[in-house]
Amino acid sequence: MRVFRISFLNQGKIYEIYAKRVQQGELYGFVEVHGLLFDDTDKLLVDPSTERLKTEFEGVNRTIIPIHAVIRIDEVEKEGQGKIREVGDKTNITPFPSPLYSPRPDSDK
Repeated sequence: MRVFRISFLNQGKIYEIYAKRVQQGELYGFVEVHGLLFDDTDKLLVDPSTERLKTEFEGVNRTIIPIHAVIRIDEVEKEGQGKIREVGDKTNITPFPSPLYSPRPDSDK
């Protein structure tokens, strides 16, 4: 089974999720992620960011992510533990300016 790790920015945080399928969205500029996977092994330690991720995507079969929010997509050997991380001073990830396209002020002339 193919497994993809998708990292993307959402509300100032870096989300890392695992999925069975990734494809270009029907809407221009979006990526569709199908079949989200969560590490369901029984563990003694509970990671709060993983639990928050599970709660946020509970019942979601497909999610659509704007292409400018995607940091990277990797095909990996096996699923790992999804997580939500804060973007801080010690990271080398810088979000793209938003909005991606803004019309010029004199565009109505």
